[in-house]
Amino acid sequence: MSRPPFCVPPAGVRAYRLATRRGEFAVLDAAPECEPVGTALLVPGYTGSKEDFIALLAPLAESGFRAVAVDGRGQYESLCADGRVAFGIGALAEDVLAQADALAGGPAHLVGHSLGGLISRGAVLRASAAGRSPFASLTLIGSGPGRVARWPRWKVRALTAGLPVFGPRAVWRVWHPREEPGEIGEFMLRRWLANAPAQLRATGRTLRYEPDRVERLAAAGLPLHVLSGERDGAWPVPLLDRMARRLNARRTVIKDAEHSPNAEQPAATAAALIDFWTEL
Repeated sequence: MSRPPFCVPPAGVRAYRLATRRGEFAVLDAAPECEPVGTALLVPGYTGSKEDFIALLAPLAESGFRAVAVDGRGQYESLCADGRVAFGIGALAEDVLAQADALAGGPAHLVGHSLGGLISRGAVLRASAAGRSPFASLTLIGSGPGRVARWPRWKVRALTAGLPVFGPRAVWRVWHPREEPGEIGEFMLRRWLANAPAQLRATGRTLRYEPDRVERLAAAGLPLHVLSGERDGAWPVPLLDRMARRLNARRTVIKDAEHSPNAEQPAATAAALIDFWTEL
């Protein structure tokens, strides 16, 4: 679970619901004062939310990019639906395509963190199969070629098995036996309780079973960027190195960061994104 450094949107960042052909999604939207040189769509990971990118928004906007971070279907402040199909990776990928279409302003630089990377990859593959080009690039942050490593798979399995038996609040107490005081602690609990249990179970299954789709992504022909911390408990860093080579992608490793460099080292992460997009 990513822990944002703060949770109140800074000045110049708008919080609202983005209307799309697939419903409304809660977003944080930071636009530059001048005409944007590009638009970035930021997709969070498992148990996360748009706030996982909150510290990236101002630096990206100051560099001329409009940055829009989104809560996915059933995540935190976004709409909900019922059933596994509604939260399958195909449905969530279609949501990302609808979000990109709603932003307008030309092809978007797509950024997916962890599970959000798998969902974003699905959106790129669907667009490519349909002969569409709604994206200018794809950056995968702490997101690997397929399912997560063995220990995270067991953790996700335990979490999703416990939800229908004990309920979200009891599961939270197991994983967080000590209450964290202050604004961030309150936000983390509030976000966890707001996530739809059906979404957590279905996307947890995606993390445990998603196959390797690297060759298909490489064939899509999109500029690619693999970014991670120096350590990653979900996908080992050497595995991410090999994936980047298979994709012929740009590779960035953020010092003093682990699975969520977007939240742990936002200045360095923003600089790496800006550098990648500017070179394109």
